[in-house]
Amino acid sequence: MKRIEIDEEAIRRLAGLLDETGLAEIEIAEGESRLRVARALAQATVVAGPAAAGARAVAPPAEPARPEPAPDAAHPGAVTSPMVGVAYLAPEPGAPPFVKVGDTVAQGQTLLLIEAMKTFNQIKAPKAGTVSRILVESGAPVEYGEVLMLLD
Repeated sequence: MKRIEIDEEAIRRLAGLLDETGLAEIEIAEGESRLRVARALAQATVVAGPAAAGARAVAPPAEPARPEPAPDAAHPGAVTSPMVGVAYLAPEPGAPPFVKVGDTVAQGQTLLLIEAMKTFNQIKAPKAGTVSRILVESGAPVEYGEVLMLLD
């Protein structure tokens, strides 16, 4: 059996990123190695090892934490994230944002980008309306189903 070397500093940095961002889990991969850190209530689950050989659990798996739905999620104009990634409010650094609070948008207009697996995905307005709130910051990690902005 091949011995797996565990990078404790990488685990600490990822765990700190979980605390910083409020994400439930994060995973990085390099070559055949994969490192995943997941939060479950007050404990973290860490899995590390070559992807081809299967992952080995360092801590016993725990029931994943289920975040409470935000009140904004019930808003009829809630624009939610269709994926986990990093949100960008402008097409490139230094450029003006796609939209600002108070802007009127058309259905299908690009509101922001979400980078996932080195691919930039356009998040478009599901309906015409006015941007009433932007709930994410540019460069912030987002989770699937997270409310990104509200349209009235």
